[in-house]
Amino acid sequence: MSINHDSFDRHLESAVVAAWADVVRRLPTDLVHVEYDLAASGVLDYLQLWSCIGKGHWLMVCGYQTAGSKLHDTGVQFHNGYQSEDLARILQLVILHQKQFTFPRNFGRAGLLQIATPTPTVSEAAIVSVNETFQRIKCAPAAPVIA
Repeated sequence: MSINHDSFDRHLESAVVAAWADVVRRLPTDLVHVEYDLAASGVLDYLQLWSCIGKGHWLMVCGYQTAGSKLHDTGVQFHNGYQSEDLARILQLVILHQKQFTFPRNFGRAGLLQIATPTPTVSEAAIVSVNETFQRIKCAPAAPVIA
């Protein structure tokens, strides 16, 4: 059952936008990619977040591998000096409660989101969306996920 037919993609986008400053680290980044794939069972297999640091040059911000992967650490892992407690917390909550969201149809290829630099209004809306979502699924911590 999904929450108001909320899409998994929309929640990933809100997570990235809400933690935008940590994702781009004051670099002249105007584009972030989020790539993910689903296992045959329909649950998330992996997720990677990439930040564009120049035309054709990308740095991996973080990744997630399922517990079934023997080659990689499980959970959200940051790379290339990136670190964000807020992003890690949001991604972990989305991943933990992924069955609450609607995934796009799996056409045998990875999902890819491209997220451009958000406006202040879009950033504020993303923060509100993240906090409201976790209130609805009753897994929110005592304080907002993002303040």
